[in-house]
Amino acid sequence: MSTDAETVKVWDPFVRVFHWSLVTLFFIAWWSGENHDMDRHRQAGYAIFALVVFRIFWGFAGGRTARFAQFLKGPGAIAAYLKTHDPEAPSDGHNPLGGWSVVALLGVVLTITLAGLFAVDVDGIESGPLADWVSFDQGRMASEWHESVFKAALAVIGLHVLAIGYYQVLNAQNLIGPMITGKRDRAKGEVTPDVKWSPVAALAGIAVVAALTWAVMNGFKFGG
Repeated sequence: MSTDAETVKVWDPFVRVFHWSLVTLFFIAWWSGENHDMDRHRQAGYAIFALVVFRIFWGFAGGRTARFAQFLKGPGAIAAYLKTHDPEAPSDGHNPLGGWSVVALLGVVLTITLAGLFAVDVDGIESGPLADWVSFDQGRMASEWHESVFKAALAVIGLHVLAIGYYQVLNAQNLIGPMITGKRDRAKGEVTPDVKWSPVAALAGIAVVAALTWAVMNGFKFGG
């Protein structure tokens, strides 16, 4: 790869698919829940569960910019970033603040999904696939968490969108385009290498996540 190229690859395809799939599935889960279409709501929830679990795996096995170790920084690094960073300079993946917003988003979405897996409605008719593993009262508590944490997710998503708007409009940084194409313009004199990822690791992760999701959908009941 020549560093003289006009663009640099900063996002691997799995990060990009995760991002846009989560946006779509989150909307489907919300819409189906509001319209009491529980079959579609559950299907969207299972897909979101699989996406988030894979993204956590990819945070350790994925390309450079996908890894948590690359973008999760301590308070000192965040303070230094806020003091010295050039808002118009392109970043190699998530900046220190953006990195923690990703973790917050993964956390709230995973919490909503896990709560839904154990949730039971007030009549005990509709329930998640893991509801048999908890008491009715615990299932009702999970249902309440499933609804209440959704508000926290909206707040995190709102902050995420505002941050994108800030960089997009005020600092003329195109963050949406690279999340679609995987590439951004290379700054003059920049020597950042293209992101690389392992197909073997990706296939292994997909296989494990698919098996886990299937087990969850069946309530970890494998007998006849």
